[in-house]
Amino acid sequence: MKFFFSSKWPTTEKFIKNFHVNDTCFLSTKEFSKMKYRKFFSVPIFAVFLLIGFVYCMTVFIFIEDWVGLQSSVGSLNAMIFSFLASLCLFSFFVGVLTDPGHIPFSYLPDVEDSSVSDQESKKNGIQSKYCNKCAAYKPPRAHHCRVCRRCILMMDHHCLWINNCVGYWNYKAFFTLILYATMSSIHSTVIVISCSCQKDWNYRATPLKIFYVACGAMMLALCATLGTFLGWHIYLITHNMTTIEYYEGARAAWLAKKSGQSYRHPFDHSVYKNVTLVLGPNALRWLWPTSISHLKDGVSFPTSCDGS
Repeated sequence: MKFFFSSKWPTTEKFIKNFHVNDTCFLSTKEFSKMKYRKFFSVPIFAVFLLIGFVYCMTVFIFIEDWVGLQSSVGSLNAMIFSFLASLCLFSFFVGVLTDPGHIPFSYLPDVEDSSVSDQESKKNGIQSKYCNKCAAYKPPRAHHCRVCRRCILMMDHHCLWINNCVGYWNYKAFFTLILYATMSSIHSTVIVISCSCQKDWNYRATPLKIFYVACGAMMLALCATLGTFLGWHIYLITHNMTTIEYYEGARAAWLAKKSGQSYRHPFDHSVYKNVTLVLGPNALRWLWPTSISHLKDGVSFPTSCDGS
């Protein structure tokens, strides 16, 4: 039997306050479901739905129809492919919004058996548990407090305004597939817009039509650039098994280590393939399915490069 004592043990007042902040654990299943679906009642999420709907209708019913026609084999094929990508994008969006990013178990305490590792080594590797004064509880490695959600999130990446939710341990894969399918859909739409524009004889076209085509083309190019950059960033994070927060923390730790003549390596960085499987799963056929997260464990402990595993 293990016992844990600390001068930072939460007082009764802070403990009760913490339970009021995280009162979702006292809600019934029906009440909790209602609270989850309330996330959709926000301006950014409405804007996302509006954008998806506009891009879909514009691509399928205007540009594909004007390009080769929806009744043709080429038009039907492009409409099917684009609809498939848009459906996957929308499904990933729903999963990202509705999935809890990961809460700290109320029974969580730092493992005293890990005290065999010196405090200096733990701080150097950045894998020690920390105490959250706002939640009045200990948080495991890679967990951070979100000021918007008002609680600590397991393996927190960032709070995303566009899904009205934190991106954390349980919904990071859905968030990644959302960006991936949104980027692929945008590229496909951009190709269709450009193809449709190239076949037109603009010498005999009205000015408002030209403005519409230029505006749609510019919007899709901007969307591709934005989503593509974001996708590339998260591919980099996945291949290094780090979150956005850990990247900036690691950059500061590397600077401090270099200043003191030492070297720094992200403690959770393994080989590229293992990093990918730790995030997306061991089965490559399910890497791009947002709800395939059976490989995830408790989110409070992670293999490190020092483990040799």
